[in-house]
Amino acid sequence: MSENHTRTPTGAALRVKALEALLEEKGMIDTAALDGLIDTFENKVGPRNGARVVAKAWTDPAFRKRLLADATAAVAELGYGGPEGGHLVAVENTARVHNLVVCTLCSCYPWSVLGLPPTWYKSFAYRSHAVRDPRGLLKEFGLEIPAQTEVRVWDSSAEQRYIVIPQRPAGTEAISEDDLASLVTRDSMVGTAIIAPPPRVAGARR
Repeated sequence: MSENHTRTPTGAALRVKALEALLEEKGMIDTAALDGLIDTFENKVGPRNGARVVAKAWTDPAFRKRLLADATAAVAELGYGGPEGGHLVAVENTARVHNLVVCTLCSCYPWSVLGLPPTWYKSFAYRSHAVRDPRGLLKEFGLEIPAQTEVRVWDSSAEQRYIVIPQRPAGTEAISEDDLASLVTRDSMVGTAIIAPPPRVAGARR
């Protein structure tokens, strides 16, 4: 039996389990529908979708061109999209430009490719700091942007949302598209992180 089946939930997980059991007992939730919703967010939407979009852009120049021209249509080619995505725009990081995404009014976010927004993305501190001092904000995330690199801030809305295409790590030319996707993080697609090369590549460059 796996560890997941033997471990007793604690803290927040325990409270969620208790609430779920209570709602099920009172007939207020359909467990099949709940399982379907969980499966959707775990397997059909989320950062893994965005990571596949990024890896495809890194390895397929024609797709990258279509993505930058019309991200909504390009991600639909991979089976991603939906009303939560709004009109999707892809912006690309380069040596000269670093992109950062924020929603100054609320927390508009491209669920179909990035999943649910993290708590910090929805906070007033992040929203205000991103506009007032984006370099300082990025520094708080541990990201030092060179002075010669322009930082562009993109304000999401219900009508238009953004995904950042981060720079491909150096030395990953021989890595498969699937392995490249495993390197891509949610934060890098928001612009609050960069992607480090995998350990074997980083070690080979020393």
